[in-house]
Parts: sequence; structure tokens; C-alpha cells
Amino acid sequence: MLKDEVNTLRQVPLFAGVAPAKLKLLAFASDRVSYRPGEILFRQGDPGDAAYVILEGHADILAEVNGGMIKVAEVASNSIVGEIAILCDVSRTATVKASAFTEALRIRKDDFLKLLADYPDAMFEILRSLAQRLTRTTAELTDARAQIKGIN
Repeated sequence: MLKDEVNTLRQVPLFAGVAPAKLKLLAFASDRVSYRPGEILFRQGDPGDAAYVILEGHADILAEVNGGMIKVAEVASNSIVGEIAILCDVSRTATVKASAFTEALRIRKDDFLKLLADYPDAMFEILRSLAQRLTRTTAELTDARAQIKGIN
């Protein structure tokens, strides 16, 4: 299983430049967790204590709006989720709920930050990923505002 986890970590762009021995150590120090459809990985407002690499399956990213939840994105295999709360040292910005059977590698905050300190190039990949998310979110917000103005 450790070999499978290391191979999966290599598929995540964030970890592409990390030495295999370091990935093996990271996989060994992390927890493999499983979720059935509908189970929560973490909730909006929870402390950011870990990042999750989706090994198998997929999950919905949900934001609380007016007391209800709306789906804002989806994560699938070879994706990482939960890193924003770690990097910004804030509580979780969204709820993540498995939409299918999902296995993930739970990487504790300290281990994640140590990896970034050891491999600064990984930080550039995080910045790229966050910039892509921001671009997509801005486009969606612009479209939503245009639709609202068109209705009024």
C-alpha cells in the first residue's frame, strides 16, 4: 500500500518535484482514511489541521450560504484539498463531502509545512493551483453577476 500511496503522490502536481524517498516518508507519516458517499472529510469553520490527497473517488466542495449548502467545486483522484486552511492559518473555508467511496491520504499540518520548507518548488505549484482556482471563481462570479443584472 505504501508503494501505491507514493505513486499516487507523484501524480499530484504539487509533489511532482519531491524526491521519492521524501514522498515515501510523507506517505508513511500520513493516515490513509476512507469515506462512504455522504461522509464529511471536514466542515467549514473547522480548524485547518491537515490536507487531504484524494487517492481514489471524488468529493464535493460545499459552501454554506444563508443556512444551506451549495456545491462550488469537486475534487477527484490525484487532487489535494484542505491546504488553504493550513497555508493561511485560518479555519476551513468550505465543507468537503464524499460523493462516492473515497480514499484519501490525510497529511498533518506540521508534515505538510515541513515538506514545503524542504521543497520550495512545491510552493510554486500551490500558488499556480490557487491562482487557477481564483481565476475560475472570478469568472463564475462575473457570470453570476451578469445574470442577476440581466434579470433586474
